[in-house]
Amino acid sequence: MYGTQSRRKDLAFEYQSQIQILRPSIHTRRANITVKFQDLYGFTVEGNVDDVNVLNEVREKVREQGRVWWALEASKGANWYLQTQVTSTLKTSLKLSALVNAITLKKLIRKGIPPVLRPKVWFSLSGAAKKKSTVPESYYQDLTMAVVDMVTPATKQIDHDLPRTFPGHSWLDTPDGHAALRRVLVAYSFRDSDVGYCQGLNYVAALLLLVMKTEEDAFWMLAVLLENVLVSDCYTNNLSGCHVEQRVFKDLLTKKCPRLAAHLDSLEFDVSLVCTEWFLCLFSKSLPSETTLRVWDVLFYEGAKVLFHVALAIFKMNEEELLVAHHVGDVISIIQRSTHHLFDPDELLTVAFDKVGFMTTTTISKQRKKQEPAVMAELDQRSRRLNSLNPDEKR
Repeated sequence: MYGTQSRRKDLAFEYQSQIQILRPSIHTRRANITVKFQDLYGFTVEGNVDDVNVLNEVREKVREQGRVWWALEASKGANWYLQTQVTSTLKTSLKLSALVNAITLKKLIRKGIPPVLRPKVWFSLSGAAKKKSTVPESYYQDLTMAVVDMVTPATKQIDHDLPRTFPGHSWLDTPDGHAALRRVLVAYSFRDSDVGYCQGLNYVAALLLLVMKTEEDAFWMLAVLLENVLVSDCYTNNLSGCHVEQRVFKDLLTKKCPRLAAHLDSLEFDVSLVCTEWFLCLFSKSLPSETTLRVWDVLFYEGAKVLFHVALAIFKMNEEELLVAHHVGDVISIIQRSTHHLFDPDELLTVAFDKVGFMTTTTISKQRKKQEPAVMAELDQRSRRLNSLNPDEKR
């Protein structure tokens, strides 16, 4: 009897050892199976079986979050999230209620706004509704009608970029989609002549259209984004704001990930190689759409500091692999592969806010002030150099 049990144990051990050998090969086969599917916003996504499983888990979490939001709407009222301002004029009991709402809301938003509620929550919390209320009701319609036949350098660039904006998308890459996106971008180019149009805005406006459903709401979300949420001058001709953001990010990377920053410096890796697209397109070209929109949930509520949290998180999540990279091309490849398959927004945002560490808007603003003189001097020097090469042309 004892011998039989011993033999069984030997067989069990032998079987377990075989399983351990087989598991990697099974995982490898699963990783090599490419699956194409359409996400919630109509984008065709390519991933492996594991990516699909992650997405299914994420969508189940979204459904759970939806139940939490609906329960709060039922108990606190449909617009409870607007009652988060703590002012001196409020009674003590109302102050406490507003504070509780604010803390609850921040946590909820970081866990994700349900897609069905996202348009109205964004529109209210971002300030877009307030901005729209300051102009006549027909403002957007009047503006689009007034500029419909006008041709400017901005409209020419917009027409050039329309077919290149998420090609293959089931609605955006159609005549109707192009027309709607063009109206939003052209209208804004006339609203703010300092910005006009900058490449990158086409991707941002396109994603806003998919979320907000109407052109007018997408237009006001774009307006509040450029005029209130993001740093000024990010999309002007010389992209000075974007250059400042990149310098601030490089400093933050040195502070938060010193070993990685030193290694990247030794490779002569310039963060602008990946960060320019991140800051101009707000991750819309880099991350899967559902992950991007989770980032935007927090962006519209907490402000532009969120972009630094997320950018740092991407580097931190890939730190060990990046530390053994030997070439700049390897670094770019690792980052791009990682972002394209970042289907789990919870994983990204957990690293962004729990592991990257605390950063305030005030701290970021001080960093920007510190970097602005160097950026402006560099841009001025570049402008002078270009003018010396083209003395007959005035820029």
